[in-house]
Amino acid sequence: MIPKVAGRTGKEFAIKLLADTDHKVIDRYGLLNEEAAKANRFLPHPTTYVLDKAGVVRWKFTEVNYKIRPTNEAVLREVRKLK
Repeated sequence: MIPKVAGRTGKEFAIKLLADTDHKVIDRYGLLNEEAAKANRFLPHPTTYVLDKAGVVRWKFTEVNYKIRPTNEAVLREVRKLK
């Protein structure tokens, strides 16, 4: 089952969620939060990627402080560079 969420317009759209219970993806991308892992909680550091049409990572933002995220403007600026 693919969960559905409602956007600001009220229109529903489907999303896919990743379950990485054995943290293979987190490890492969080097995103493991070492502090959380000490407590047996295998969580990634929050990361945003911008990929081109070929799937090549063109921009990455990773921050160890989960409260700090890139702004929408910063991500959009990087997306626009792809054109």
